[in-house]
Amino acid sequence: MDRPLAVTPGKVKIHHIRSFPEFSMATSFPSLKPGVVSGSDYQALVKAAKDGGYALPAVNVVGTNSINAVMEAAAKNKSDIIIQLSNGGAEFFAGKGCPDSFMAKVLGAVSAARHVHLLAAQYGICAVLHTDHADKKLIPWVEALLDHGEAFFKETGKPLFSSHMLDLSEDSIDFNLEQSARLLKRMAPLGMSLEIELGVTGGEEDGVGSDHVDNAKLYTQPADCLRAYETLSPLGHFSLAASFGNVHGVYKPGNVKLRPEILHNAQELVQSTHKTGPNPLNLVFHGGSGSEKDKIAESLRYGVFKMNIDTDTQFAFAEKVGSFVEANAKAFKYQIDPDTGAPYKKLYDPRKWLRAGEEGIITRLGEAYADLRSAGKTMAGA
Repeated sequence: MDRPLAVTPGKVKIHHIRSFPEFSMATSFPSLKPGVVSGSDYQALVKAAKDGGYALPAVNVVGTNSINAVMEAAAKNKSDIIIQLSNGGAEFFAGKGCPDSFMAKVLGAVSAARHVHLLAAQYGICAVLHTDHADKKLIPWVEALLDHGEAFFKETGKPLFSSHMLDLSEDSIDFNLEQSARLLKRMAPLGMSLEIELGVTGGEEDGVGSDHVDNAKLYTQPADCLRAYETLSPLGHFSLAASFGNVHGVYKPGNVKLRPEILHNAQELVQSTHKTGPNPLNLVFHGGSGSEKDKIAESLRYGVFKMNIDTDTQFAFAEKVGSFVEANAKAFKYQIDPDTGAPYKKLYDPRKWLRAGEEGIITRLGEAYADLRSAGKTMAGA
């Protein structure tokens, strides 16, 4: 079972000095056991990030290469990581030849999660396991994953995933919160969190979303965030992707106007209404790829603990693979050099060029950890 938040004397570890001027005091947090975190441990991770003015990258993965690369990046940057699967990424993990598309989405996600459970502790990091956008048609996918999660909980005392995401932002807020509440009631006993979305993130992510979105919907209303807080917080732990102009993918400068002050206004409304402490909402930044660094930094002040990144890591992987192929072009046309007779096996071996792609992801995530101010702030202890 998850360890309680109570801290035994002598077990407190100073992890970081807060980065912002208003966060100038050293802060102590309990060390967590390396591996997949959930329940109270996950909540401690979220609180540490919010209190410390930093966030963790949430990286979409599609196979063991990308999973291993993001875990390596976390270890290299002495930080923690959120490992995320979309429905399409999960299906790819199971193999495109799997004849049942729905079962591939389910079992691919289960297989990926078990891979992380097996290896994360070996990297000495805390890993959060998450699923990405699930709209109305994908509710059965989430429910099937909960079936597996409940079985895993009976087997191990821990949930399979730390959190799932339900994205019903294109539906009415009544339907959105009704379904979110229904699923959170099922997830909370397992020690799971739920991420929801209010407002619409522009662009498309594995069949969820659209490029044709009314601009007004790109900006969440603070009153809707208050309603979500009042509906869900009595039921369990949840996080909120509140849209402030976010768009999936990369875009030309000036085409999208990010307005992080919307996040601030939502936090202020909840705090003043319910007399909470600062930043009561656990906020998520969607569409992190290509976002302006000053807007990323500003969002950290308003309770953002998680920033999704996919497009940039995809390109980082592809760019390095492409460069390797270009530099060794003959090895990808001939097994043996037609002129010299030299064998090319050591170059076309998939371990060579896949590793180049992994290194691209690791480099890009080093930049992300710097932008999110989370490098050197792992909560993983002995």
